[in-house]
Parts: sequence; structure tokens; C-alpha cells
Amino acid sequence: MLSTLAFMFVLGVLVLVHECGHFLVAKLLRVRVEVFSIGFGKKLFSVKKGETEYRISLVPLGGYIKLSGDNPEEKRDGKSWEFLSKTTGERAAIVAAGPAFNYLIAFLLFTLVFFFGVPTLTTKIGELKENYPAQTAGIEVGDRILSVDGKKVEFWDELSANIYEKTQEKEVSIKILRKDKVLELSLVPNVETTKNIFGDDIKIGLIGIMPAQETKILRFGLIASVKNGAKRIIILTKMTYFALYRMTIGKMSVRDSLAGPVVIFKITGEAAKMGFVYLLQIMASLSVSLAIINLFPIPVLDGGHLLFLLCEKIRGKPVSMKVQEIAARIGLSMLVVLMIFVFYNDLVRIGAFEKAFRFLTGK
Repeated sequence: MLSTLAFMFVLGVLVLVHECGHFLVAKLLRVRVEVFSIGFGKKLFSVKKGETEYRISLVPLGGYIKLSGDNPEEKRDGKSWEFLSKTTGERAAIVAAGPAFNYLIAFLLFTLVFFFGVPTLTTKIGELKENYPAQTAGIEVGDRILSVDGKKVEFWDELSANIYEKTQEKEVSIKILRKDKVLELSLVPNVETTKNIFGDDIKIGLIGIMPAQETKILRFGLIASVKNGAKRIIILTKMTYFALYRMTIGKMSVRDSLAGPVVIFKITGEAAKMGFVYLLQIMASLSVSLAIINLFPIPVLDGGHLLFLLCEKIRGKPVSMKVQEIAARIGLSMLVVLMIFVFYNDLVRIGAFEKAFRFLTGK
């Protein structure tokens, strides 16, 4: 139940924010909005206020707004409130506002997370791996690591980053706190090869330690939170585009990298169980992903509309309806195929087919 509520909350907020972006900029530019719908398909509930009908529709995976005079094939009066009566720049602003608002909400959410703080693992050791340098050097469960080669560490991610970079097979000085005593030990990390998030082989240093489940709230001041929020947005955007590039050239597994609604449902549910701040982090990350996906130059997405507007600006006239229709059909077909693949991949990743087979066969 919690997973369902968390999924619906996250999806609902992100769709609402995206469509509000289109809606508010359209209103700002005095374009009439005829329909504002959360969801697609059959109308479940609606209320009309002014010139706009606000709807809740059957399929909750998205939303849309219907602008007055946005279809070249429909009769128009050439009024100033019609979408196609606006300049290419104004129309582009309305189209781009959806992804822009997703970026904005992601920035605000990350800023809030940094400001109010998130529980973060400390450097207290909860487990030692057999025959690894930490155990050999005399480190014990319950010890707290204070520094690595003189660099102070307070949280587990800082500790991990410092250990991972020790790939020269040289002696490393580790300062630990054991009860009320500060001890200094020396060890040489094992150098092992693993894969990073982009599928590349990398060498890292390992000493064979696992964290205890001790956390401390990590908070930042307002200015630092704003800076970290912006930094997180930039990093996520760069990582996403680089990952997409790697998948395109076959250097990164598409199957292992893409997540669809089933996996997102699972992730949001787990985040909700961990706490509201974790859910906000997931929501912020998904909002960035939604913005990036919508900017793809595929005709049925915002990026496709922006591409047509760019062509119109360069050519001095709109792209023909025939070309737009053909491109829209191709784009929609691509999205349908992609969604089927992603949905199937989600079911494979969570072991749904294996569970179904065991249920049906009794094995």
C-alpha cells in the first residue's frame, strides 16, 4: 500500500509540475488553455473554470494540456490567444516550459534535502571481510575510522572515496577510534578491478570493511544547499547524457541501465519506507530524468516539437503537415517499442517470470 501511494504521489507531482510549466507560460503569453489533464485516455473527473477544463483521466502515466488553435488542420480565427498565432520563440517557450519546470522542482527538492539534512552512514565499521588488509592490520568491528593518510573522514562515502583511490599498492595510514582510544595502523589496500556505473573496467583500492548501520544527519546552510542542489542537477544531467551516449555506441548495457514503471514503483516504495527525505531525493532524480527524456528530439515529445519549431525558424515557414504526421507516427512507434522493452526488462529484473513459473509449476 505504501509503495502504491508513494509511486502515485511521485508520479502525480512530477506530471503536475511538468504540465503546470506549459500551462503557466501559455497563460503568461496569453494563449488560451482549453484542457489541463492529469493522465491520458478516458476522462474520469473534470471541472471547468474560466476557459479551461481541468481533468483527471484514466491512464496516470503522464498528462497534457490542449491549447487553443494548436492544430493547423482545425479551423482558426487568427486570434491573439491562439497558439499558432504566436511567434516561433513564444511557442518554443511554452513547449520548453515543461522540462524547465521539472528541472526547477528537482533543484528545489535537492536544495531542501541538503538544507534539512539526510541520514548518512558514519565511518563506524560493522563487518570485516576475511583475509583482507583491514582484518590483517588489526582493525575491529565497532572501530570508527577518523582519517586516511591524514585526510579527515566523517562519513562512509568520504571514507570509500579515499580508499578507492589508493591503487598504487603503497602503505596507507589509518587512524581509528576504539572506545576512548585513538590508534594509528598501517596497511596496503588490495587493488582490484571492477566496473563503474558506465560499464568501464576500473581499478580501486579495497581494505575489506563494511559500514555499521549508524547514521548521522548531514545538513548544509542555505547558500551551500542552493549550490549543492545546482551541482547535483548538473552532475545528474551530465551522467545521464553520457550514459545515453555509451548505450548508443554499445559500450553500456541498455538492459541493465534502463528502468521503467515497475522498477520505479519498487524504488519509490523502498525510499518511502526509509523516510520522506529519501523519497524527495528519488523524486528530484526522476524529475531530472523526465526533463531529459522530454527533450529528446522525438516528434511526440517536447523535444520533437522544439525541433520542428527550429526548422520553422530556419526555413521561414512551418514543416509540412505530411512530414509532421509521418514523423509523429515513427516517433510514437519508437516510444511504444521502447516502453514494451522497458516494461519487459523491468519484469525480468524483479524476477517476475521466474516467480510466475514457480507458482504455475509448484516448483
